[in-house]
Amino acid sequence: MSTMKEYVLDFLKREAAGIAEIFGSSCETLIHDMSLPGFPVIAIYNGHISGRQTGSVTDIYGGTTASKTLANAPSAARDFVNTMVLTRDQRQIKSSTFNFIGEGYHYALGINFDYTALNNALYTLGGLTAAGDTLVHKMTEESTHQLDEIFRECMDLTGIPAESMKKADRLRLIVLLDQRHAFDFQKCVTYISEKLHVSRYTIYNYYHELEDQHLVSGAIKK
Repeated sequence: MSTMKEYVLDFLKREAAGIAEIFGSSCETLIHDMSLPGFPVIAIYNGHISGRQTGSVTDIYGGTTASKTLANAPSAARDFVNTMVLTRDQRQIKSSTFNFIGEGYHYALGINFDYTALNNALYTLGGLTAAGDTLVHKMTEESTHQLDEIFRECMDLTGIPAESMKKADRLRLIVLLDQRHAFDFQKCVTYISEKLHVSRYTIYNYYHELEDQHLVSGAIKK
């Protein structure tokens, strides 16, 4: 008949093996005998993660520092859940330890998940999914830049500052702007009205007045 110690160890081995199988080759599971010096490994699955095998007394870092620290600590039976480990070869591990203590035994189930590859993949995906400004905004910026150039060119041709313009000067400017397709741009009327310090309504009136005289193309965007 199995003792409780044997039953617990058998259960822990089956649990460790099942967890390692579920999470695959990036997940190391192992059982330490915490009642023995150095806390030797008595069962391990996917041991390539830490390079340990049955009988090993090294810790997840590849040394014995953590084991010695734990052995001298009053919290040797404390569980550690989802802690981060950075190994000597710069691999990133999520590590958890669960203690099982009973009469005549003290085992610890360790679960170490190596997520280094996932982190690298996330970094790569971040680069692949990173994008700059929106296309609409870039296109709007480009349109505004083109409209700026057209407006400056036409203003230079009139030779009159906006604040000094009379109605006739503004009408001539609108003809020049229309010839250079300024009114093909979205929100061109708002842009021009702000530059000339008049209302949008005034620009529309000017344009339609010139349209009646067949001096503009009749293509105007709102």
